[in-house]
Amino acid sequence: MICFYFQVHQPIRLKRTRSWDRAADTYGHFDMDKNKEIFDRVSDKCYFPTTSLIQDLMDEHKEFKVSFSFSGIWIEQCKLFRPELLDLFKDLCKRKEVELLGETYYHSLSGLYDEQDEFAEQIELHRKTISEVFGRSPEVFRNTELIYDNRLVRTVKEKGFKGILTEGTERILGWRSPNYLYKPFHLDGISVLLKNYKLSDDVAFRFSNWEWGEYPLTADKYVDWLSKAPGDCVNLFMDYETFGEHQWKETGIFEFLKRLPGYALEKNLSFSTPSELVENFEPVGTIDVPLAISWADIERDVSAWLDNEMQQECFNEIRDLKRKVKEKGDDDLIHFWRLLQTSDHFYYMSTKWYEGDQDIHTYFNPYRSPYMGFINYVNALADLKSKLN
Repeated sequence: MICFYFQVHQPIRLKRTRSWDRAADTYGHFDMDKNKEIFDRVSDKCYFPTTSLIQDLMDEHKEFKVSFSFSGIWIEQCKLFRPELLDLFKDLCKRKEVELLGETYYHSLSGLYDEQDEFAEQIELHRKTISEVFGRSPEVFRNTELIYDNRLVRTVKEKGFKGILTEGTERILGWRSPNYLYKPFHLDGISVLLKNYKLSDDVAFRFSNWEWGEYPLTADKYVDWLSKAPGDCVNLFMDYETFGEHQWKETGIFEFLKRLPGYALEKNLSFSTPSELVENFEPVGTIDVPLAISWADIERDVSAWLDNEMQQECFNEIRDLKRKVKEKGDDDLIHFWRLLQTSDHFYYMSTKWYEGDQDIHTYFNPYRSPYMGFINYVNALADLKSKLN
C-alpha cells in the first residue's frame, strides 16, 4: 500500500516593527503584503497546477488516493488572497479518494506545553473549520511538523481520532521498519502511521540534486523502489510545496507525479488513505516516545524550534501568557496570541547550520538573520503584553 500525505501550510508572517510600535488591529503586526506575495507565488507554481494534476490523475486512475492537512491559517489566507483556489480544493476533496486530516488550527507548538487545554482547543477549532469548509470531519491526526510524544498522543486519542502520523525515525524504531502500523506502548485504540523518511525525502529534497547518486529520479525507478519495500505500507509524507515550489517545474517534478500512479498500478501496487490503513491493518508493535520527535532536520526532534536561548525565551513567554489572555476574554487578542504560537516564527530564529539544514531554514524566511526574527517577535510580543495590561 502506498499512502500519500501532503502538508498544506503557509504562516502569517510578521512585518518588521520597532519596540514602541503598537498595532491597531489583529493583523497590525503581520506583513499581509508579503504574505499575499508569497501565497500568490506558491499558488501559481504549486497549488493550482498540482491540484489540477491530481484531479486528472484521479479521473484516469480510479485507484489513486491522497490525503491532505490544511492548517487553519492557510485557509484564512486562501479566503483572503485566492478564494478560487479554495474552490478548487473543495472540488477535489469531494472525492472519496481524498482524505482530510486533523491538526492544530494555528500550526502551533501548543502540544509541547499544554496538551490538555490549549492543544485540545486548537484541535477542536481546526476540526470545526474543516467541517465548515469541506463538509467532512477528520478521523486521523497529524500534529504540527509531525511532532509526537507519549503525552500528546493521549489527548489526540481522547479527541476521538483513530490514527496519528509521525516520523519513522530510528530513535523510536531501532531495527524495525516504518512500513507497518504501530501503537503507543501505553495506549490502546489508536494506531501510529510512520513516515518512510528515506523514500519521502528522495522526492521532497533530493529530486533535483545533481550530486545525488540516484539522480535523475524517474517515476519508473521510484516505483521499482516502492515495490521492493517490505511491509504493509509505504507512507510518503511531504510538503505539498514539493511540487512546483521546492522542486520547480523545470526539474520534471510534475512529469514524475503524472507518471507515478500508472507505473505503480502496473506493478500491482495499490494506494490507501491513512484511515483505510488503520481499518485494514493491525499494529505489529508498540512505540515509546518520552521525548518529542518530528520530521524536522537531521535530528528529527524539536530542536528546530527550541534549540537556542532566543527560541526558548519566546516559547516560554508566549506559553506563560495563556492565563492572562484567556482571562481577558478578548477574541482578537486570543487570535493574536495564537498567531504568535505558529511554529514558523520559532523556526526563523534557528541558529542551526548543520549540513542539509541551512537551506531548509532559510526557505520562505522573511529575515536576513535569526536575530532579526527574534527582535521582531519580541516587539510583537511586547505589544500583546501591553494590550493585556
